[in-house]
Amino acid sequence: MAIAKAERLMNLALCLLGTRRPLSKRELRESIEAYLEASSDDSFNRMFERDKDDLRELGLVIETVENLDGEVGYLARRDSNRLPPITLDAEEAAALGLAAKVWQQARLAGAASGALQKLRAAGLPEDVDPYEAHGALEPRIPVHEAAFEPLMLACRDRRPVAFDYRKATAAHPEPRHVEPWALECWRGHWYLAGWDRDRGAERVFRLSRITGRVRTRSGRFTVEVPDVVTVRETVAGWAGETADRSALIRLRTDAGYPLRAKATSVRELGDGWDELEIPYGHGVDAWLVEFGPDVVVLEPAELRADVVDRLRAVAKG
Repeated sequence: MAIAKAERLMNLALCLLGTRRPLSKRELRESIEAYLEASSDDSFNRMFERDKDDLRELGLVIETVENLDGEVGYLARRDSNRLPPITLDAEEAAALGLAAKVWQQARLAGAASGALQKLRAAGLPEDVDPYEAHGALEPRIPVHEAAFEPLMLACRDRRPVAFDYRKATAAHPEPRHVEPWALECWRGHWYLAGWDRDRGAERVFRLSRITGRVRTRSGRFTVEVPDVVTVRETVAGWAGETADRSALIRLRTDAGYPLRAKATSVRELGDGWDELEIPYGHGVDAWLVEFGPDVVVLEPAELRADVVDRLRAVAKG
């Protein structure tokens, strides 16, 4: 959210919460500097209606009533916008403490620490230590990618983004225009799920493959964000972990240990090669390509063709 808009929304919220009687549009316009700078009545009305809707979406209860002069007025009663007292049991307090500790190595460390202090002031037990409650558990979220923070903010603010992305099978990055939905960490790597505008479909991107700077774009999302975003399931599919069939491959001896770990059977062929039967599902072709000349797909034919096509694409790049 732009700083100017955030300040305008804050001023409007303070006016509505601080008044004892309904305030008309005219009075609100005279009280908030940003509204005085509106170029026309129509411009002010549009701005005010958007701001009022944004505050309601953020959870502020705004009433519309008639004031003493018969004008339509607005106010936000404090008793309707007051949160109930915070009550936490020991396990809930420990969970919140752990959540705050997670971010102590990231830029959000200050905000997390401040939130923890406010929770303690509101009743979080002082004697609840997250580390003691969970033994030697010391949570960490690895965040090494520069793209993480701008994408996290874009997901929060529902802002479209643009970045250059290099696929595992491509030699050069390509521009992507994405409506970001969610970030998730899976096995030490961060992934972004969102709507790829160029391809008109849902996509998942590995942050370590984003090159250059993430650029935010103006405008709203064009596709509704789903209630459930299945990042881990998609990535697991890439890794062949949602396999429903089997594939037969040849693998060089003393190579491809991740493939050997998943193999359901291994047979020595001699001459430095082994034959493996591995689970075969969506995305396994991209995974096999990463092993280069150490892997040869024997069957099924469709998987062999997919791997060959990907290798040719890399060679052309």
